[in-house]
Amino acid sequence: MPFTANTAAFDFGGHYASAFAGKRVLITGSGKDGGLGQGLALAAAMNGAEVVGVHFNSSYRDGFDLVDAIRAQGVNAFALQADVTSHADLWASRTYTIDQMGGKIPDVIICNSGLTEAGYRFGRSLPEVDGEHMAERRARVRSAFMANLTESRLVMNTKIDGFLSWTHLWASEAVYHGTPLQLVYVSSSQAIDPGVAVPGYVIANWAVLRLPDVLRINLGRSADMVSACSVMFPFIRTSMTEEYADNDKVYGRWQSRMLETHEAALSVAQLLSRPADELDLGCFRLNVTGEADDLHTSWSRVRISLDEEALDWL
Repeated sequence: MPFTANTAAFDFGGHYASAFAGKRVLITGSGKDGGLGQGLALAAAMNGAEVVGVHFNSSYRDGFDLVDAIRAQGVNAFALQADVTSHADLWASRTYTIDQMGGKIPDVIICNSGLTEAGYRFGRSLPEVDGEHMAERRARVRSAFMANLTESRLVMNTKIDGFLSWTHLWASEAVYHGTPLQLVYVSSSQAIDPGVAVPGYVIANWAVLRLPDVLRINLGRSADMVSACSVMFPFIRTSMTEEYADNDKVYGRWQSRMLETHEAALSVAQLLSRPADELDLGCFRLNVTGEADDLHTSWSRVRISLDEEALDWL
């Protein structure tokens, strides 16, 4: 697929410069053309990053095109191919990444890898087909059951196992090297406002919201070396959502049109321009208001609270 991004759209003209200026930035899932990860990589490159790591798994052609586009802007960039669900792949990428970053670890890692689901009737039986005998129906239902759960498993493994493994690798490197690291986990507004037919996607994105607290507890006295937050996005126009771009029944409860990747990237730059300790442990939701031709974005902090009620059961 040819490189289609307008790189100039990701130059924010000095606004929120502190988000990426002089930093070593690594973004997972950034190879796909037209994707959010690509937009975040371009935002880092066009706004002062020292070096940008472009990670991908299968989208290697798009990934190399992105690296070439970034280098054409005079910014150091490198491609990193790895399956985030493969622990061997991740471990093998460690030394290579440090070498590409001049013997140093990343300053900022944005965990963006993720898949979505085609959708299925979760918890509901398939409709009957006229004239279908029972044995054939059982075979059809079993086939759908296996295919649906296989899809959900891949979605959850990519987000949950992938983010957990990436965090374990690079947080330990930060503590070992005594180098501060900022982790940003990309989630979805569907984590707290679920959509129908995508159970694996919703569950995976909910799990992402808990990672900063889990990491902080486990780091203990070393917790000050790593800051982490989660960000929840509404619908963004990418290759995964393009088919829904004209279907406001899908995204209409949140926004009057889908965000473009440069709009979402600008909002991330705004967020990351804040001090890391201010963002640490936060779950931040990007809100979209206004009409399609006059959108406004703003961030809100979502607090996940636990309410416990004693029961008088005997």
